[in-house]
Amino acid sequence: MEKVLLRDRLQKVIYKVINPLVKGLIKIGFTPNLVTITGLVLNIGVAIIFIMGAEEGNRGDLSYVGYAGALILFAGFFDMLDGQVARLGNMSTTFGALFDSVLDRYSEMIMFLGICYYLIAHHYFFSSLAAFIALIGSMMVSYVRARSEGLGVQNKGGLMQRPERVILIALSALACGITGHFIGGDYKYYMPGIKYHVFETITIFTLPITVMAVLTNITAIKRLLDAKKILETKNK
Repeated sequence: MEKVLLRDRLQKVIYKVINPLVKGLIKIGFTPNLVTITGLVLNIGVAIIFIMGAEEGNRGDLSYVGYAGALILFAGFFDMLDGQVARLGNMSTTFGALFDSVLDRYSEMIMFLGICYYLIAHHYFFSSLAAFIALIGSMMVSYVRARSEGLGVQNKGGLMQRPERVILIALSALACGITGHFIGGDYKYYMPGIKYHVFETITIFTLPITVMAVLTNITAIKRLLDAKKILETKNK
């Protein structure tokens, strides 16, 4: 409950900051659906950057990861804008809400496509597997909520909802790119007496994704169990 209240308060502060921009977008003719489409296009750009990094970069060049992180953060900004444009512009529609949700799923899957492609191309097999599991968890978090609400059950709890996922991936990718610039993308740290390295620069990006892989699936399962309890109570 405290986490929900904190998220709501933070959201209100962010909306106060971005409202002048939202009003400006409304004046020049931006609709909520157009903002949503812009977010999708930006996420396609994210995937393209990762793919370029896989095809043109080398394993020690993490600049592509950093650029992708910056674009993920910018694209995430548009995720917040569409709803606010709908509210302030009195353009909210039921289809608009559905359109936003569908394109958000496409955006996330396309982003993870780029991440997995990059990691596989540079032979980070286990990290690419973690990214794929994180994708599965992310989709299931959204699906369980949508399916629950279709059955009349509000189900918004748990960690790693879309805003947290976007921020975590964006900041970790950005931090990875910046760190790689200063210490090198192929830096490795070995603990005394251990043959294999325990840390390398890209760990800054892949470790949060691994954590996300765990937490998103835990959240999906928790939402499923919460829905089960509520539905069993209703059926008594």
